[in-house]
Amino acid sequence: MPEASIAIQVLPKAKNGKQSLKIIDEVIGFIKKQGVTCEVGPMETAMEGDLDQLLEIVRKIQYLAVKKGAESLFSYIKIIYEPGGVMTIGEKVTKHRKI
Repeated sequence: MPEASIAIQVLPKAKNGKQSLKIIDEVIGFIKKQGVTCEVGPMETAMEGDLDQLLEIVRKIQYLAVKKGAESLFSYIKIIYEPGGVMTIGEKVTKHRKI
């Protein structure tokens, strides 16, 4: 059971909307390669796992976005932490999905 859940919304300042979306796609691709459970939504991406690992991913995202062309960025982050385990993404949203 994961001990933490983090949702992140990255809003890069770029030359235009198309470049901003490209940077966001790079960030999402990076998250997916980190070996944590994640779910992409229309406004943010949620991740679950070990708190330290998730915070390290958040840290690296800041540098990645700039490396990929962002002049600067806003990152909005929500954290749920419970050492005994948090509800999983699936437990939170499965009942709301069409089957």
